[in-house]
Formats: sequence, C-alpha cells, structure tokens
Amino acid sequence: MFRMDLAYKLIRACLACVFIYAGFTKLLDQKSFAVLIDAYGLVPESLIFPVALALPILELIAGIGLLFDAQGSLTVIAGLLLVFIAILVYGIWMGLDVDCGCFGPEDPEGDAFHGLRRSLLRDTFMMAGVIFLYAWRWHRNICPVNITFLIDPLLSKRRKEDAQR
Repeated sequence: MFRMDLAYKLIRACLACVFIYAGFTKLLDQKSFAVLIDAYGLVPESLIFPVALALPILELIAGIGLLFDAQGSLTVIAGLLLVFIAILVYGIWMGLDVDCGCFGPEDPEGDAFHGLRRSLLRDTFMMAGVIFLYAWRWHRNICPVNITFLIDPLLSKRRKEDAQR
C-alpha cells in the first residue's frame, strides 16, 4: 500500500509539473503560441489570442491545484488532456505539418508531423496517469483538498454588501 500511495503522490506531482511548465512556457511567448493555435485551423481568428492567453493560465492554475491536490484540478487536467488528444489525432489525421505547441513555441518536438505522434503518445501516457489517480482516489477514499475556504470569505463579504444595497 505504501508504494501505491507514493506512486499516487509522484504521478500527481509529475503531472502537475508538466502542466505548470507547459503553461508557463506558453505564457512567455503568447504571439508564437497564437500562431501555433492558428495553424490547426480549429479556432476562429477572433478567438486565437484569447485562447492563447486563457489556455496557459488554465494549465498553470490546474497544475498548481494538482500539486496541492486541490478539488477539481484533476478534472480540469483530464479535460485538457482529452482536448489535446483530440486535437493531436485531428492533426495526424489531417496530415498537418505543424508543431504540437505543447510546451510553447520552442517545443523540442517541433519536428512537426512526427512530433504530433510523439505528443499523442505522451498525452496518452499522461491520461493513463490521470486514470490511475482517479482509481487510487476511489480505492483509498481520498478526498482532494476543498479550497473554497479561501474563496468563501470573499463571497460572504460580497453577499453582505449586496444585501445592504
């Protein structure tokens, strides 16, 4: 059991670090990341820059949340991985000659089309890690940390202000 508990913590930390790193590198050069997003042809032109900003921020927040085992962070990461896998499959199916953009514009897998296949394999392994985390939580009855205690004082203050109006 101890080894599996350790595996749970290590897999969670590794996934968190990957998402924190990926989000951070994309934020460093949003313009280049926007060009990568545009190369897939899936996002309307008017939404490319908002997506190029929102996606890395979401990755960072989810990664930090997963690092601390915050409630909802694993679900966000699972959703992001599903989207990334679907986009990579689309890119391979369409024969796109683009960088996956997984770790920003300086992605070492920038060998374009061949990089998409490696990225798909990597994301599939990460999804296996996510499935393991969900299964171990269920098996050990692990409850992630509820962080609403951080937000609740702000919400209750706002409710009081709204009630006074």
